[in-house]
Amino acid sequence: MTPRIDRMGLRVAPELLGFIEDHALPGSGVAPDAFWSGLSALLHDFAPANRALLARRAELQTWIDAWHRARTGQPHDAVAYGAFLSEIGYLLPEPPAFTIQTADVDPEIATIAGPQLVVPITNARYALNAVNARWGSLYDALYGTDALGDAPPSGGYDGARGARVVAWAKAFLDRAVPLAGASHAMVSGYAVRDGALVATGDFGMVPLGDPAAFAGHQGPADDPAGVLLRHHGLHILIVRDRAHPIGAADPAGVADVRLEAAVTAILDCEDSVAAVDAADKTLAYANWLGLMRGDLIETVEKGGARFTRRLADPLAVTGPDGTALAVRARVLQLVRNVGHLMTTPAILDRDGAEVFEGLLDAMMTVLCACH
Repeated sequence: MTPRIDRMGLRVAPELLGFIEDHALPGSGVAPDAFWSGLSALLHDFAPANRALLARRAELQTWIDAWHRARTGQPHDAVAYGAFLSEIGYLLPEPPAFTIQTADVDPEIATIAGPQLVVPITNARYALNAVNARWGSLYDALYGTDALGDAPPSGGYDGARGARVVAWAKAFLDRAVPLAGASHAMVSGYAVRDGALVATGDFGMVPLGDPAAFAGHQGPADDPAGVLLRHHGLHILIVRDRAHPIGAADPAGVADVRLEAAVTAILDCEDSVAAVDAADKTLAYANWLGLMRGDLIETVEKGGARFTRRLADPLAVTGPDGTALAVRARVLQLVRNVGHLMTTPAILDRDGAEVFEGLLDAMMTVLCACH
């Protein structure tokens, strides 16, 4: 067994120590001595309180189990049960009314009601997929699932199903971001005139029903490669490419409709993973650090081909007023640390006891987020 290394009264596994001192601390703005003294104080100061809380929880559970066993087979008495829970201190009196004020909350939490993913932090490929899942292809989702009412056929591309996909997507655009007096299915071109989106076709030229739904464009204003729209705070991107097999068959050259899908993701250190020892914890922290620095990559092999997954870059868009915009392409990343029950042998305290994972995670994930 490789000897542990002492840092401020902590006995640290070498692989975790090497990651912290060679990768996590450089560039973080945190000095090594400050980090180790802070971590040692955190672990040694809060571990006794944590153990006391766990002991109190076990005590309460013992009393609750005994109460139920003593009444086996009897009808449940909610009033008596409530009084019992209050007597043992499990239920406490309701406190006076209070208010909480928040500030500097990310729009993905404060104002955007979008879906959320949970992904194991120890799988770099899954983590990258989740962080890049802010945008997804509506065409792919409709074609590859039973959203149209039936499953996709086996074999190569089915043109009839593809036509159904396009028709469904154009009808969706008509519902979410309608044109004034025409259908998106009738459009042969889009253009930006004086900061407003217009659609052209046999019907002539019409604007959006709600001009404020236009959020920007990609490429030339008179024939944009991308039209960015906004609906209920979420974005829709009409992708135009007449050289694309799908776009070539579309009157307006639409090759795809992309939707702002998941806007947040929980990078999970506990429920979806089993990170226990120093090697497991180091892998989890290394992936989180890569996400925070933006340089996490993973080489994937699928069907005999190798390709590299990396974090998506922002979408370069010209706003309605002509200013350059960078639209977020990654989800807001949240990290879920291990709860306060578990301990890990990655670090031993001054008494030789395993430290609580939740406390270690708190320090490590914040250190990585400093980047």
